[in-house]
Amino acid sequence: MSTQMQAAREGKITDAMKLAAEAERIPAEEIRAGVATGVIAICANVNHASLKPCGVGAGLRTKVNANIGTSSTFPDVEPELLKLDEAVRCGADSVMDLSTGNNIDVSRRRIIEHSPIMVGTVPIYQAAVTAIKNHGAIVAMTEEDLLRTIETQAKDGADFMTLHCGVTRAAIAKLSTQRREMDIVSRGGSFIAGWILHNERENPLFARYDDILDICAAYDVTISLGDGMRPGCIADATDRAQLTELITLGDLVDRAWRRGVQVMVEGPGHVPYDQIAANMQLQKRLCRNAPFYVLGPLVTDIAPGYDHITAAIGGTLAAVSGADFLCYVTPAEHLCLPTLEDVHDGVIVSRIAAHAADLVKGVKGARDWDLKMARARKVLDWDAQLDLAIDPDLARKKRAARNSAGETACSMCGDYCAVKIVSEYFDAPACPCND
Repeated sequence: MSTQMQAAREGKITDAMKLAAEAERIPAEEIRAGVATGVIAICANVNHASLKPCGVGAGLRTKVNANIGTSSTFPDVEPELLKLDEAVRCGADSVMDLSTGNNIDVSRRRIIEHSPIMVGTVPIYQAAVTAIKNHGAIVAMTEEDLLRTIETQAKDGADFMTLHCGVTRAAIAKLSTQRREMDIVSRGGSFIAGWILHNERENPLFARYDDILDICAAYDVTISLGDGMRPGCIADATDRAQLTELITLGDLVDRAWRRGVQVMVEGPGHVPYDQIAANMQLQKRLCRNAPFYVLGPLVTDIAPGYDHITAAIGGTLAAVSGADFLCYVTPAEHLCLPTLEDVHDGVIVSRIAAHAADLVKGVKGARDWDLKMARARKVLDWDAQLDLAIDPDLARKKRAARNSAGETACSMCGDYCAVKIVSEYFDAPACPCND
């Protein structure tokens, strides 16, 4: 069996490539060519039977991911399945299962079985939980424990996996010499860093990378190279530890491609607005234009409860500057496990950021959507406007709450509606006196 990348290099257009092309409204050959060179990834595990594949990368619509998953405080998978349904309903392109609660295997399998969109995982989370249960500490985890977890998740159908391969001894050395305000905020990055420092050995995800490639090739799992050294506050952005890791990730992209394994690269984090474009350009340069997947980036640290907005501000510029995939941030970021409403708000706000970028990038169909809305507004066609809204339910609720039934103008302007006034002059029949 070939991976999508191997098939593309052989000149084959797979069913997954055809479906991705249909969704993007571009020729399937463009998808095949992008997958062959690595600038497009189709995250489609051979064992994810319910998946409708899509593409991530150069020239395609900016994709949006929603994080879900159990925790030790909330271990029940049923609410997470409802969050999955809500994410799909709101237009998310993927979900990541970040479960750390009881029965992680069961949670993951049910999410994958239930999901029509691609599903990502973070194997180090489960490996860490297992190490604590079996050995009493994360640092007692063995390389084989980690590889077994990766293979289990691959067999279960995970389409892509975040692997913190770039948290190496060299990156930790940079962190120790150029200290940070917040050190490491990545949960997976902290697990790996603690393991390295305790065992005085190299990161097993880096040391056993070839074995991981074998597993991913067998199930066509896309590797998402995690940014374990990402900045967790504005003051730590674009420092030596972050860039040391990024250079390593560039080398690992090359190794994955040589094996025929698809790969994405994850990015920061908290980044001031004026450094976002440079961060995107560095990643694209160092990682040979592999698809770039960013969390936010958040442009300020002071907005708990509104971090979906700080992330959307950064996400638009990131996508304009080269990012291909936005991981949503919800209003619960830094505060608590997201609710169903938080998932809704996070997906919608991230999709707005992605679409704003797609307008600038010239993604096929993006401007058509806005043009249809403008034309519906001109003629005060409220049904069309509400149908075209990115969140139609909210738009209808707002419209109905503050406007009389059948009212042509909105209650903001009433009798003084600018669109209505001007149209009466521009669209009126010509006066016979002027003939």
